[in-house]
Amino acid sequence: MARTPRPRRGGTRIEQDTMGTMEVPAAALYGAQTARAVENFPISGLRPHPAFVDATVRVKLAAARVNAKLGLLPRDKARAIEAAAREVLAGQWRDQFVVDVYQAGAGTSHHMNVNEVLANRACELLGGRRGDRALVDPNDHVNMAQSTNDVIPTAIRLAALELAPGVLEAVSDLAATFERKAGEWDGLVKSGRTHLMDATPVRLGQEVSGWAAALRHAGRRVADALPELAALGIGGTAVGTGLNADRRYRALICKELDRLTGVPFVPAGNTFYAMQSLAPFAALSGALRVLALELLRIGGDVRLLGSGPNTGLGELRLPPVQPGSSIMPGKVNPSMAEMLAMVSYQAIGLDAAIAAATSGGQLELNVMMPLVAFDLCHLLTILANAVAAFDRRCARGLEADPERLRHYADRTVSLATALAPRLGYAAAAEIVKESVRSGRSIVDVAVEKGGLAPSEARRLLDPARLTVPGRA
Repeated sequence: MARTPRPRRGGTRIEQDTMGTMEVPAAALYGAQTARAVENFPISGLRPHPAFVDATVRVKLAAARVNAKLGLLPRDKARAIEAAAREVLAGQWRDQFVVDVYQAGAGTSHHMNVNEVLANRACELLGGRRGDRALVDPNDHVNMAQSTNDVIPTAIRLAALELAPGVLEAVSDLAATFERKAGEWDGLVKSGRTHLMDATPVRLGQEVSGWAAALRHAGRRVADALPELAALGIGGTAVGTGLNADRRYRALICKELDRLTGVPFVPAGNTFYAMQSLAPFAALSGALRVLALELLRIGGDVRLLGSGPNTGLGELRLPPVQPGSSIMPGKVNPSMAEMLAMVSYQAIGLDAAIAAATSGGQLELNVMMPLVAFDLCHLLTILANAVAAFDRRCARGLEADPERLRHYADRTVSLATALAPRLGYAAAAEIVKESVRSGRSIVDVAVEKGGLAPSEARRLLDPARLTVPGRA
């Protein structure tokens, strides 16, 4: 039996891996391979996303149970690994996952960080010391029947499926807020605007209903990208062949992960595809990018309609959430819409990185998985939080200014569109030109230039009548 490493003076202990010995902080649950990674990759200071850590740990927990059930892993070791995993999932030992996001390809460093933490904690739970590989080995026991190459894409799937409901819920809530606002504001007529220029009238409720519909469609695109993530390549081990894994392992670990998460996981129909391709993550990321594009547009509309209070459009009043200037007293800015825009731009950038990484695989493996894992988890997290905050702190508190809305509705020169069926396009265009030149209302010019009776002109040019299909 190998001798158990003992802590050295100076707060370190010696652990060993296939490259030799390595000093590890005495208080660390991780071991030699993690310590090497910490030295090799002092890149960003960013650590793995908590959902990705949890997902990797759940794979380890499920694997320990399955390997014990198959009689391949002693039950006492399996129980200790499971207990260590449950401690992590309960929030303990979070400071032990220390490998930088930008690390060795495929995620081997993160994977071994998890293996070592669980192995060393399992050793302690069995009455041994950290680093006692004869008691619980990170490779032989925690990693039994597994490879970085099937664990990491599986963990990304688990993490994404854990985080995605937060996005879907936030988007649904924001859509519901706009649907309520659309109902409240359905009687408020305003000037439409195309090319940021006067257009025919529209009801504020109709305009806002378009925002709600856009969000509903965006949410469905995200939801449609999720089912493929439930097909797991776990059990493919190194290249998809399943070498060193029991033939029953793939089906059993999918069932175990189903029990742990409530997600109906199934073995992928083709393990080689599941391990070579990151396309399912790119598809989800792409759907999130479309959501971000819609959020940019809608948030921009809120900013425009709320601009002012005296020199902008001022059709909406945004709830004040904080002072808007360090020098201009009383200034209030559309802070929540600005935050939403920043997060949306970041989402677009993260999607671009995920798309590029997805194309970067070669043969049996895409080594860019650590980047995709972090960026996809980060993308899901910030979108969920941003949409929820915008909904709570801005959208729900939006108020309309009926007087400003009617003011613009009565003055849009595109009211003349209703005159085209009566007078013809060219004659209506001349009325518009005269109204713009003279500053007189479309109604007055239509009476003078179009030969209409005042009552007919008022009827034809009533903004409210122009917000429904048909000829005025």
